[in-house]
Amino acid sequence: MSTVQNRLWTSFIVAWISYALTYFLRKPLGVMKTDLEHDLSLSKFQLGLFDTALLLPYALIQTFFGSLGDRYGARRTFGYGLIGSGMAMITFGWWNDYRLFLLLLFLNGAFQSLCWAAANKGLGAWVTDTQRNFIFGLFGTCPFAGGILGTALAVYIQGKDGWRFVHFQPSIYCIIAGFSVLFLFREPSELNIAVTGKESVTKSSDLRSRMTIMEVCRLPMVKEIAATVFCLKVVRYAIYLWLPLYLKQELNYSTSDAGLFSTMFDVGGVAGSATIGYVLKRFFNNEGCLGAGVETLLSAGTLLSFLAFAKAGITINSILMLITGALNCGADIILCSSVPIEIGEMDGRNAGSAVIGFVNGIFGMTQQNGTQDNIGMK
Repeated sequence: MSTVQNRLWTSFIVAWISYALTYFLRKPLGVMKTDLEHDLSLSKFQLGLFDTALLLPYALIQTFFGSLGDRYGARRTFGYGLIGSGMAMITFGWWNDYRLFLLLLFLNGAFQSLCWAAANKGLGAWVTDTQRNFIFGLFGTCPFAGGILGTALAVYIQGKDGWRFVHFQPSIYCIIAGFSVLFLFREPSELNIAVTGKESVTKSSDLRSRMTIMEVCRLPMVKEIAATVFCLKVVRYAIYLWLPLYLKQELNYSTSDAGLFSTMFDVGGVAGSATIGYVLKRFFNNEGCLGAGVETLLSAGTLLSFLAFAKAGITINSILMLITGALNCGADIILCSSVPIEIGEMDGRNAGSAVIGFVNGIFGMTQQNGTQDNIGMK
């Protein structure tokens, strides 16, 4: 195996594990809401503000500062983001002050906002144009696998030790992962290695290392992709952050069953992301935007079916949630990685991280509405 391929798979494994671990610090919030509501006498409005505290900085920093990965390098941006998020959440269970909870969640979201764009930029530096959809599709399984494992670990710790210990162990994992990224997640430019088979390489040494948000907006297809991701993400995070509570209070699932069933969306997400490269090649001639558009439309239909048949039983619910997850997440991963990397790096632009940050971060504005809509849930 060539040096380039060795480095590609080393970077892939490090990035896959490390980014999956960020979900160990996101998913527990949905699992813990019932306990937080009961033990700390918090209202659903206050619980909804937890979502905002986590996701608003995540969205804003990606949107306006996604170019940090282009400017300071993927390895440093990704590594320090992981370490920062772990440090922010390691003491979460020690406190009772609501405002301090909001601050810690805000810091967690801010540091995690650095990770996705930087991880994709660093990995994309090793990927040839013909490998792009396949590699990014495989890499896109890490958020959903991380969601499944993160939820399972949160449910286990919650049942064994209580909600106050749920974030401690995952925080340690994220800090260790951050140091692993700093040592191992190197780009070709850092090692003076040339990657053949890439059209979207930097053609001039005097290209700027940072684009303004308006310049990113004016790139072709960026606004349309951001609008589609906006819709996909609001569905995904509403399911992440509110489905366990809905299942428990509306469908009378137990706390553990509600937490574990909510991973069905992630199981579907793993399948959809892992196979999206094949689907695009087989049915859409590798046209990422077209394939993602069709999958987005189909995912809306299956989600409506889930809502219509919610009381039909866990088997029907599981099938519909699996399909919804596969369609939603397959489209999402292509529009948040492969397509923006291609747009951001073509014609010698050094803006892959900036474009990914913009299209992946803009969705967070919807969380304000998503939180308010769910406050009325009984």
